[in-house]
Amino acid sequence: MTDNLTPYREAAQYIQQKTGGMVPQIGIILGSGLGSLADSIEDAVAIPYSEIPHFPVSTAIGHKSRLICGTLSGKTVVAMQGRFHYYEGWTMQQVTFPIRVMKLLGISYLFLSNAAGGLDLSYKVGDIMVLRDHISLLPNPLIGKNDDEFGPRFPDMTRPYDTALIKLAHSKAQELGFTLKEGVYIACSGPSYETPAEYRFFRKIGANAVGMSTVPEVAVARHCGIPCFAVSVITDLAHEDVPEDYVTDGEAIVKAADLAASKMTALFHKMIGSVI
Repeated sequence: MTDNLTPYREAAQYIQQKTGGMVPQIGIILGSGLGSLADSIEDAVAIPYSEIPHFPVSTAIGHKSRLICGTLSGKTVVAMQGRFHYYEGWTMQQVTFPIRVMKLLGISYLFLSNAAGGLDLSYKVGDIMVLRDHISLLPNPLIGKNDDEFGPRFPDMTRPYDTALIKLAHSKAQELGFTLKEGVYIACSGPSYETPAEYRFFRKIGANAVGMSTVPEVAVARHCGIPCFAVSVITDLAHEDVPEDYVTDGEAIVKAADLAASKMTALFHKMIGSVI
């Protein structure tokens, strides 16, 4: 290993010390307003990001900024209750730092969630969209010197989201009595919300939902060879066909995510209980 890996190793070692050497099977990243899943983790050890060496601290609305380690549906998990965003001023290496730490901790899968605007005209607030692909308008976090210990210089992104996990998601949602949307997520830098013209453009190039996260983390996870599964909770309608007095409100988006979080939590519970 090179010296470039020292910060990752130090962070992983600190987490292992705090958890008694726990080796998580699954990593989870919880988006805006969706952190309640972490409350159902059993035998939980909560570690504030501020205590972990080299970890950034989330400043986004609805992010508690702590790592939760424990058991969920019979599997050992490490969950980020709040993520880092490019718009907060972090570098892409800082935004994705926890993914490589999770890799060193031993995860076999990465589950991600986000709050997103629905571009698809058939979507409603509260829908859950499974990501089958994405479009990135963000800098690639793999730019720079490649850490060969994690993965190859040019990782394949033909299937960024694991097809078996997507199939499992639809099956478990059916068991729970609801259906999932499935589509393409487009990631923008933020922090300003998009204009109506941008919404029209995104829809024309094939995007079904828009947000400001997830894609960098998935790129690094795939570089590390970690299968990924991600969902967008549709918290607002990213349409140009809205009332003249409509304003996109960040606080309202978090509240909408809270209302839909129960479905996402149930889905993750069912899926995590079935993998590995």
